[in-house]
Amino acid sequence: MDNRLLLTFLIVAIVVIILFTGRRLYLRSIRLRRRLQMSAIFTNITHELLTPLTVISASVDKLRDEEPIYNRDYDLMQLNIQRMVRLLQQILETSKSEAGKLKLLVAQGDVMSYIRQTAICIEPLLARRNMKFTISCQPESMMGWIDTDKIDKIIYNLLSNASKYAKENGEVTLRVQTNNAYDTIRIEVTNTGEGISPKKMEQLFKRFQDGDYRQHHTIGTGLGLSLTRDLVYLHHGDIQCKSELGKGTTFTVTLPIYKEAFSADEIFERPSTEFTLPKNTIKDIQAIIPDVNPEPQEDDDDNYKLLIVEDNPELLMLMQQLLKQYYHVYIAQNGEEALKMVHEKQLDLIISDVMMPEMDGYELTRTLKSDKNYDHLPIILLTAKTQEEDEQEALEAGADEFLTKPFRLRDLKLRIDNIIENRKRLQQDTVLKREEDVREPEKAKPEDIFLSKVLENVLAHLEDEEYDRDSLAADMGASASTLYNKLRAITGMSVSAYIRDVRMKEAQKLAEQNPTMRVSDLAYSVGFHDPRYFATCFKKQFGMQPKEYLDSLQAKGQGK
Repeated sequence: MDNRLLLTFLIVAIVVIILFTGRRLYLRSIRLRRRLQMSAIFTNITHELLTPLTVISASVDKLRDEEPIYNRDYDLMQLNIQRMVRLLQQILETSKSEAGKLKLLVAQGDVMSYIRQTAICIEPLLARRNMKFTISCQPESMMGWIDTDKIDKIIYNLLSNASKYAKENGEVTLRVQTNNAYDTIRIEVTNTGEGISPKKMEQLFKRFQDGDYRQHHTIGTGLGLSLTRDLVYLHHGDIQCKSELGKGTTFTVTLPIYKEAFSADEIFERPSTEFTLPKNTIKDIQAIIPDVNPEPQEDDDDNYKLLIVEDNPELLMLMQQLLKQYYHVYIAQNGEEALKMVHEKQLDLIISDVMMPEMDGYELTRTLKSDKNYDHLPIILLTAKTQEEDEQEALEAGADEFLTKPFRLRDLKLRIDNIIENRKRLQQDTVLKREEDVREPEKAKPEDIFLSKVLENVLAHLEDEEYDRDSLAADMGASASTLYNKLRAITGMSVSAYIRDVRMKEAQKLAEQNPTMRVSDLAYSVGFHDPRYFATCFKKQFGMQPKEYLDSLQAKGQGK
């Protein structure tokens, strides 16, 4: 009886195990099928995206031929088309690798020369972060067998990874050398950076490993190093990584370059003179970006002045080019740079990206909003994040507006203009009561006291034609930028415009008190050494020439 019971239990256990294992295998096959389906979908989508990008690129070239004056804009378009193509090609290569469809096709050529030229073409990628880049090939020239397409992607991914995780203004080195038998090459890519922890090293070559992108304020797909390893193995090579925290990281790739290392279907026989040129030529972004942060001209003093803070140089340049036709635009590439600009320049509004190195947009906003000298500056934050909590964090930091990428210029301009118009409406009452309604000191608001002191200083130097914004800033005990920022926030006028406005209103009062004054005497009385310029400013403000105004006052007096 006991044996029967034991046998029954054993049979039941075996059935349960079989059912459980079968279900696991079934679910695994379902997941694998779905994964393959998704991979096929991504591959198809990637192929479909490459077609319109090709059309766009050809259209840009056509426009370049027809309207060559916009060459800088065409270069910017091609730069970003090129970037998208590289990303899509990387997705395609990854899909092929997963499906086991990556193929090797080696040809004979000057291996050292090809690697050097490839690295030189990619050099602007590192130059964007002001990194020192060194290339060393020993020997300078050497024939061998390589798949140039695979080598191109290996070099690009390693240098791209090195630039992302190197210290700002750090150093990246590419060393290539051969062995004594001249049948193998050793490629080393080294950077000076924070290094990689042992825990991260274990996951380094896994697909979709995030690589601390957020911590380093950069972006990535999590495919680069995984694909690089697959390409190295496909090339019958090996890849290793050594890293020391606080010092840097070295990737070492060893590849065979002799013909016998490859099978017959991996070899493409052709003359060495047809060796493929580098494919991943990176356009020099420094050649595209124009001279930055020009100072406003004297007649531009009344224009609103914006500071755009964005670490992507192409987007930064594009926004500057599009907005400078409406405002005077300054630019900065991170929060630290932006803070320096705020202290040095006269600004009306700040547009800042959220994710940036050194200091992000949230920290920049909190820093400015907690400083009484700059808490009035409106800030618009831009981000690729779309979650509600991201917008809430931006508003809690003190941002006046929040805009998600991608955005249209007219949406950004609408927000800028709305902020400016709202400020103007709040400023109108202050301007109207500026002279007549100065409150009692014990009841006056800080801005009233500030404005009263500004007015007092301007009136004290009314006849001094040399008294300008720098003189007023010195009398106020403030920097020129601080004075501008506070005065613009209260009155809507720049310092020079405010001084001119006071002079004009005082000229009007003097004219009413003495309508028989000569225009030249009236001009000298309010600090204008050129009566003709005074007449121009007077007409701009009051709609008539000062002589006409004086004559109208005399006519009214005679009529009485």
